[in-house]
Amino acid sequence: MDERQLEHLIRASGAIIGDTEVVVVGSQSILPWLKKYRDHPILPVLTQSMEADIIPIDDDERKPDLIDGAIGEESHFSKTLGVYAQGVSIDTVVAPEGWLSRCYPLVNANTHQVVGRCMHPVDLFIAKTVANREKDRPFLDAMIAHSLVEEASVLPLLPKLPALSPERVAGIRDAIQARFTRQRPGNTAVHLDP
Repeated sequence: MDERQLEHLIRASGAIIGDTEVVVVGSQSILPWLKKYRDHPILPVLTQSMEADIIPIDDDERKPDLIDGAIGEESHFSKTLGVYAQGVSIDTVVAPEGWLSRCYPLVNANTHQVVGRCMHPVDLFIAKTVANREKDRPFLDAMIAHSLVEEASVLPLLPKLPALSPERVAGIRDAIQARFTRQRPGNTAVHLDP
């Protein structure tokens, strides 16, 4: 997916649910943060997903189903354009307190002025680490490789993870520190396979 495709999904989501603002979470929320790499190659793993997770700004529990039905996976929209949106609830995101306030407001003529609030890379990195899915590991490594996150900006936010035990937060901290250590220049354990 590229930024233009994400803008289309933001525009379509807003039109479907009648809102002027949505929240974009998941891997493709990284797209507007990649602007500084327009003249440099980026690792394909950062853009390979064809799905954008969209949360209605008011978190109305009926609206994700509307998004799924109109522009979700296997919809006519998806089959025609090759990308799709998945309507999700805000409860699906486990990120540090204040993450919504750190989102990037992607809005322009292509979104028809619908604002797509895209997760900050630090919050996205933490949320994906908390989820601990095998498929996300190359994505997390690529975020480090492109300096989209730094250990010094990630670690201070960990105590702000809601409803996690101190032991769970300590385990997440250990996993993050180990990932950054593996990605340091000169470390032969660096893996960035797509």
